[in-house]
Amino acid sequence: ASGVAKPDGLLVVEPDEELAFLHPLPVQRLWGVGQVTATKLHDRGVHTVADVAAMDPGALTAIVGRAMGHQLHALAHNRDARRVTTGKRRGSIGSQQALGRRRRSRDEIDVVLWRLVDRITERMRRADRVGRTVTLRFRFDDFTRATRSHSLADPTAGTSTIHSTAVAVLDTAWPLVEARGISLLGVSVGNLSDLDAVQLVLPFERKDAEQLDTVMDAVRDRFGRGALQRATTMRGDPGIQLPMLPD
Repeated sequence: ASGVAKPDGLLVVEPDEELAFLHPLPVQRLWGVGQVTATKLHDRGVHTVADVAAMDPGALTAIVGRAMGHQLHALAHNRDARRVTTGKRRGSIGSQQALGRRRRSRDEIDVVLWRLVDRITERMRRADRVGRTVTLRFRFDDFTRATRSHSLADPTAGTSTIHSTAVAVLDTAWPLVEARGISLLGVSVGNLSDLDAVQLVLPFERKDAEQLDTVMDAVRDRFGRGALQRATTMRGDPGIQLPMLPD
């Protein structure tokens, strides 16, 4: 469902509406159908999940093999024996913003970077998570991609610390950005751990930046995220504002 619910990846399929959702989808949406299998099915006039559901299981297995045939026939009828695993927390938290094809100045990219880091670190604190590795992902105007990362000595969810690290990572990649242009910037924080599992580092006093994060989180919780913004992030186009989903 998340794959067909751009841009936020959130779609609700009501009970008893699963087949109505599944059947119009292209056959490639079925788990396990890659380019080779899709081509075999297309050559025989099978293009949608509904087409798969309407096939005789024997005819389907003749095309894709016994195991795959039974699997696809079951999935097309909303039957899936795979266990749903819950309780596993994600290993990274990230966000990205498309920038279009217009050339962007360093100042403009810095504003986007601030917005992404501010959003990510707020999500981390809401989830009581801290992380060590800051990764930037770039998509250039020629559609090539690159990643750059840096790992901190100690895990944190502090906006200022994560941002300064992200700026340093951006500095290393800036010659590439200037040469190729940039159409998308993504930021993620990985090597996550639970806040209560982290050993405190001396000194124990809270820093001013951490206190600022706490105050901003409290204001946003009470009055909404738009009630308090960092001045730097208010310049330029904020892009599509996505809902803050639980992590």
